[in-house]
Amino acid sequence: MTIMVTGGCGFIGSNFVIDWLEKNNEMVINIDKLTYAGNLNNLSKVKKNINHIFFKKDISDNVYISKLLNQYKPRFIINFAAESHVDRSIDSPEAFIQTNILGTFHLLETAKSYWNMLDNEKKTNFRFLHISTDEVYGALELNDAPFNEDHNYSPNSPYSASKASSDHLVRSYFKTYNFPTLITNCSNNYGPFQFPEKLIPLTIHNALKGANIPIYGDGQQVRDWLYVLDHCNALSLVLKNGKIGETYNIGGLNEKTNLEVVSTLCFILDKLRPNKFGNSYKSQIKFVNDRPGHDQRYAIDANKIKKILKWAPIENFETGLEKTVKWYLANQNWMSDVTRDEYRLWSKRQYS
Repeated sequence: MTIMVTGGCGFIGSNFVIDWLEKNNEMVINIDKLTYAGNLNNLSKVKKNINHIFFKKDISDNVYISKLLNQYKPRFIINFAAESHVDRSIDSPEAFIQTNILGTFHLLETAKSYWNMLDNEKKTNFRFLHISTDEVYGALELNDAPFNEDHNYSPNSPYSASKASSDHLVRSYFKTYNFPTLITNCSNNYGPFQFPEKLIPLTIHNALKGANIPIYGDGQQVRDWLYVLDHCNALSLVLKNGKIGETYNIGGLNEKTNLEVVSTLCFILDKLRPNKFGNSYKSQIKFVNDRPGHDQRYAIDANKIKKILKWAPIENFETGLEKTVKWYLANQNWMSDVTRDEYRLWSKRQYS
């Protein structure tokens, strides 16, 4: 048996590929065009695994993706391929439109054509899983109930608008063509291999190199934090037991302000890798101008997946965060490799 993963060299995608290969004796066809956040080194653990086959391709390349589908005949397609950083979408939105909307459209078209040629049994068992975000729902006030699957879409950034558009496309292919889709909307992920433009690895990276740790505005924006391997476990359950055409929200049940997150990271770093001058890493925190349209709060109601698929996160915020810090401390070469040249220029421009 075979599955196809798109965007499998990115943060969540690479964790999913590794987790799947550890738990299943099944071939994984990994498609990634290796933009700045896609990194083959994320998959060094499975480099010699004969069940992992990588192709550097764009999901919009209908001819080549069709060729791979017909050659390897996957039973699942899991679509992680996306531009995913809000700040970059504000600075350069076109890439988000191209990948998240048009890329998803082309992948859907190619996958639908492949699915239509399958025999009845394989057609019945096929699934197209689209990985999305809680940001499509917009923002919550501090006392609002968390987002559930019936919450209206109200995206507030080019990134979240592009993901909302892709969600609508996926849903329309189920409604119009009976194409067997599933959608998941997750809260903020954290864990190994996350590119250091995101809050947690950025904080670790800047703390260790003695640089300012930037926090937007007053740091009171609230996010729900999900450890990436808990997310991977949820996705596996959705693939195996989810009802086609349905959406499942996946949350970590850990609402924290950005300031709380950074402060906790500094506390863990103070314990595991004390500053050579004896100062707490909290002394490096610097509040910077808030970004445009910054949503105040995201929170996920995960009762549906908990009740129907019996999923719950294993890690709480403290255990997951400590595992994450230990991983980055043990993988400083990985961090050095991904923070060269383009990253340094972008980071300097973004937080100056």
